Amino acid sequence: MDWVNIRREFPALERWTYLNTATYGQVPRRAVEAMTRHSEQRDELASTNFLDWYSDADRIRAGIARLIHAEPDDIAFVPNAAAALSIVLSGIAPKPGENIVTLDDEFPNYLYQDAARKVPWERFYESVDDRTRLVAFSEVNYATGFRPPLAEISRFLGERGVPLFLDGSQSVGALTFDVRKTPVDVLAVHGYKWLISPTGAGFMYVSPAFRKKLPPNIIGWRSHHDWRNVDRLHSGTPEFKDAAEKYEGGGLPFHLLYAMEASVKWMLEIGPDVIERRVMDLANSARDMLRRLGAQVAETRSQVVIARFPEIDASATARTLREQKVVVAARHGRLRVSPHFYNDDEDLKRLETALKNLL
Repeated sequence: MDWVNIRREFPALERWTYLNTATYGQVPRRAVEAMTRHSEQRDELASTNFLDWYSDADRIRAGIARLIHAEPDDIAFVPNAAAALSIVLSGIAPKPGENIVTLDDEFPNYLYQDAARKVPWERFYESVDDRTRLVAFSEVNYATGFRPPLAEISRFLGERGVPLFLDGSQSVGALTFDVRKTPVDVLAVHGYKWLISPTGAGFMYVSPAFRKKLPPNIIGWRSHHDWRNVDRLHSGTPEFKDAAEKYEGGGLPFHLLYAMEASVKWMLEIGPDVIERRVMDLANSARDMLRRLGAQVAETRSQVVIARFPEIDASATARTLREQKVVVAARHGRLRVSPHFYNDDEDLKRLETALKNLL
């Protein structure tokens, strides 16, 4: 794989040592060009072909479905994972006394819910009871890098009939995922991290079985199954499609979707397995380097590297590194290093040199 040529797709990397994809991924030139082409086409045709954009959206669904081994009908576009969670919670409507089980240190989306019951991983299984309406957590934790044993959890919840909402925002695009091998009810992904897409482009997978139980709660002109008949839009109670598209309701952010399509198509061409190996090799090299410098480094089985230097403040360190155009993050008193496939060993060497000078 020509990683040098791939890296040229990301202009910021010419000036920055960027190891912070867990916050924001870099958007490739081809994704920006896709947005520009859409703008030019709108000017050329005065948006008279707007229904064709929705046909393009179906093509984009198919590409995303291929990435996670799903079907196009399983995919709905959402602006972010928080929107997907709100759709699900509004649909299942937990009653007083019912709970949503999530994990300690989870992203605030899950901790802020009224019914949230946050538990340490060690108590997860015993915390799922007959009042649990949903289990919701991230495949890779944003602050600790923890990667729960998803296949085991999926089997456990399936045997009890408890739906699983999985946030793949910190994993999909870096790590491979197959909904056939690891069944989930909902997989929500916002694309601006590991899917190297603009903010506002995201998707949620909703399994066919769960779609039968989850009513739409965003109702708009595209809710009725015959919405493409724009010359005579339906004016009564909408009849919903069986497809996940029914959760979208209204218009779509086409500039952002075309950009996400360009990124996803490229990643499929490179190969999700190839990307995962590349990302994990870089993450493991980062762990080794940080240990050599004296850091306490968590073993997480993920591409998100978490390190603590007892003698330095993580937030101050991240700010000082950024002044040197070396970008990592600080989360809960720990440094977070998150390389993607566009990074290389030279990026890690520059981080190592900068940290040595600070230490």
